This record gives sequence, structure tokens and C-alpha cells, in this order.
Amino acid sequence: MRAQDQGQPFSHRCRVYYEDTDAGGVVYYVNYLKFMERARSEWLRALGVVQSQLAQENILFVVHSLDTRYLAPARLDDALQVSAEVLELNRASLIFRQQVRRVADDVLLCEGRVTVACVRADSFRPRAIPAAVQAAIAAGSLPAGE
Repeated sequence: MRAQDQGQPFSHRCRVYYEDTDAGGVVYYVNYLKFMERARSEWLRALGVVQSQLAQENILFVVHSLDTRYLAPARLDDALQVSAEVLELNRASLIFRQQVRRVADDVLLCEGRVTVACVRADSFRPRAIPAAVQAAIAAGSLPAGE
């Protein structure tokens, strides 16, 4: 099922801290994945989905696979805009298109395609995304992030 056909992708703003950088003073590559994770988490929160509550119900969302391209470096104190757009909504998984842009000049720094699976917390076996979460995602009208 194609999701989020209406409106803009969800967007979350964050800043590069000293801990995010490497010895060269640029964002260490793995930290872009953390920025993307935060955007997806805030997207869920904007939908009214509380991940800690899902975990109590034996439900987790986990990254299954990703394909990431690094295009330009971010540096200490840069403000970043991280988007999360649902490309596919399946019974037990979601495929996201995500981008990390520098706010000052709107340069695309990193982009990725991330597959997230819904699993049982006790066994990590796939399970269907709860109907209420499916419905919220399929509605496709997500508010902008902070």
C-alpha cells in the first residue's frame, strides 16, 4: 500500500553536538542513522503512537535494512532538518525515504531508504502492525515536526 500521498514528509529539526563529530570535526557517518531514527520516532509520536507503550504490548519497530548515501559533511553546531516519508506501508513493515539537510543552505547531506519491521518484543518474530497504527499511517496527513 502506498502511504503518505498527501502533504509534505514529516520533518524533525536537530543540531549537531560535539559528541556527534569525529576527529576531523565532521559528523561521524553512523550518527546520521541516529538522526534518522529520531525523526522516525518523532513521526510516530506525532501520530499519537508511544513506543514505550507498544513495547509493553510486546510490539517493537526495528530496522530491517537500509541503503544510505552520504553526500556532504555536517559540522559542529549545524542545524539539521531530517525528513521521514513513508513510501510503502505493508502488513508488518514500512519503507521510508529519509533525508538529512543542513538548514542554513538546504544542502542534502545524507539520504536513505530504511525498511522497518514490526516484531514481537519477546521473540523478534514478525507481526502485523496494529490496526490503529496502520490506520494512522495510511491517513497520510502528518503534522510538521518541531
